[in-house]
Order: sequence, then structure tokens, then C-alpha cells
Amino acid sequence: MYARHIAVLAATAAAVALPLLSAPAATAAPQSVATAVPASSCTTNPYLPWAVHGTSAVTIRSKATTKSTAVGVLYKSHKFTVHKTTKGATWVYITDKNTKKTGWVSGKYVYRDVRMCLD
Repeated sequence: MYARHIAVLAATAAAVALPLLSAPAATAAPQSVATAVPASSCTTNPYLPWAVHGTSAVTIRSKATTKSTAVGVLYKSHKFTVHKTTKGATWVYITDKNTKKTGWVSGKYVYRDVRMCLD
């Protein structure tokens, strides 16, 4: 069984290596980084919007702490405006556009999605 396992691995390695070894050598000079990235790179696109993630609702609080008074609830379907964040965005100061409530919500649940550039 062990010998058969090694034989299969060796055959697979040979099948992968053969096309690489027989490929013609590249003759063109590589592009510089400046010309390789297109002018309309995804890094020039606007930021993704803020949204509620990982839960259906987040408590809006009067201060940036879990021990402060709850002033409302921000639901996942609600639109909201972000005014400021604490260092590291652990807390986000928002205004819920549906209920007009203003306060702090946890940055664990309210954040922007990350844009991935695959240029």
C-alpha cells in the first residue's frame, strides 16, 4: 500500500513537471509594475458602504461601552450614516436613517466590506 502511494505521487509530480520543462523560454521583457496595472484599477473605486454584519440587529448605545444605556436598535435592513469611529473602529457613532436614533454601535457588527483587487 505504501509503495503504491509513492508511485501515485511520483506519477502525479511527473505529469505536472513535464509541461513546465517542455515549455518554450520567455523571450519578451517583463512589463514594469507601472504599465502592468490598468488605469481603472479597483483601488480607485469608491469605498464600499457601511452595513450590519453577522447579526440581524445591533443595540444603539448612548456611549461607546456595553454598560451604557440603550437608546435604540439598528436593524440589518436599515440605512445609516456614520459620523465617527473610535480608534481601531471598535465603536461607530451612527444615525439610523429609519428611526432617526443617534448613538454608538459595536464595530464588531457594523463595518465596511473589504474590496478585493484581483487585477
